[in-house]
Amino acid sequence: MLLLAVSGGIDSMCLAEKVRLSGEPFAVAHCNFGLRGEESDADEAFVRDWALRYGIHCHVRRFATREFSEDLGISIEMAARRLRYNWFGQLCRQFGYSGVAVAHNANDNAETLILNLLRGTGIRGIVGMKASGFIPDPEFATVPLLRPLLGMTREDILAYAREHGLTWREDSTNGENSYRRNKIRNQVFPVFREINPRFVETLNRDMERIAQEWTSGHENAPSGVPEAPKEASGHENASWGVRTTAFERAPEPWDGTQPVKQPEGMLILDADKAGGYTEGTWESGDWIRPLGAPGRKKMQDWFTDHHIPAHEKPFVPLLKSARDPHHVLAVIPYCIDHSVRVTKSTRRIIRISVKN
Repeated sequence: MLLLAVSGGIDSMCLAEKVRLSGEPFAVAHCNFGLRGEESDADEAFVRDWALRYGIHCHVRRFATREFSEDLGISIEMAARRLRYNWFGQLCRQFGYSGVAVAHNANDNAETLILNLLRGTGIRGIVGMKASGFIPDPEFATVPLLRPLLGMTREDILAYAREHGLTWREDSTNGENSYRRNKIRNQVFPVFREINPRFVETLNRDMERIAQEWTSGHENAPSGVPEAPKEASGHENASWGVRTTAFERAPEPWDGTQPVKQPEGMLILDADKAGGYTEGTWESGDWIRPLGAPGRKKMQDWFTDHHIPAHEKPFVPLLKSARDPHHVLAVIPYCIDHSVRVTKSTRRIIRISVKN
C-alpha cells in the first residue's frame, strides 16, 4: 500500500484523486507546519474531511517548524522538508507502506532547475527530479519516493481538476515573493512564457536529455529508480505510481507442458535469463526488444507506438536487467523482452499475474 503526501492543494488533490480512481488501496499523510495559523488548520480539516468521505486512513502531524528551523539554523523551507520526509519514513516503517508518493510536477522540476543553477550546481542539480527514487533522509534512505505527476504541467493538473470537479485549498503564500521559489514562479517564469509558451516542457526534455547523455557516458551516473527486493519465493505485490497496475509475481518451476505463448492478463518469462532483475519505472535511455521483434526499440518510441500518454509513462511498472539498468525485460502488463522468452530449455519461470 502506498502512502500519499496530501497538502490539500491542487497538485496533491489531483494525485489523490488519480490514485483513488485507480482502485488501489492507499493512505494519506498530511503535514500541518503551523506556519499560516488558521489557514494551516483549515488545510488539515479539508484533508481530514476528504479522507473520511472516501474511507481512507489519514495520518496527520503538527510540527513546530519555526522552532526547529531556529534550533538548526536552517531556512523554514529546509526545516519543513526535513520534518516531513523523516515523518514519512517513520510512517512507512511503522505501517509497512511500500513507498511515498508526492505531487511534484513538471513546473516544480523546472523551478528546481533554475534554483539549482542560481545557487551553483553540478550534474545532479541539472538532471532534475526523477519519477522515482528514495526519501532524502539518511535514516530512511531505502524507502521509495515516487513522483507520479512529474510528467504533468500545472496547466495539465488544472485541466484534470476541472474535468473531475475537484476542490482544493489555495495557499495564500503562493502569491508572495518573499520565497525564492515564488519569485521564480511569479516573476521569472511569466517572462520565459512570453519567449516560449511551452518552456516548462522544453526544460524538462532538456533535463531528460542531459540525464540520458550523462548516464550513457558514466557507469556510476545518478539514478533515481529504486531497486526492489530480489526475487523471492511466494507472491509479492508491487504497485508504482498512479497508473497503478497491481500485479503478483511468482517464481516457479517449468516442465515444458504449459503454453509458451503469453496468456491474456499474464506475463511469463524465463527466471534464469532475467537474473537479478529490478523493478522500476521509465527513464530516458531505456530500451526493449519486444518479443519476436527483429531489434531493440527505445521505450520512448514504444510508448508512442502503444499510445501511452506522456504524463502516464512514469507510472508504467517495468522489470529491468540488473546488468544493464536501461534494458527493460518486461513492460507490465504489456509485453516481455525477447531475451527472457520461455523456450524448451527453460527450467524456471516468473509468472506475473495482472490484477487490474
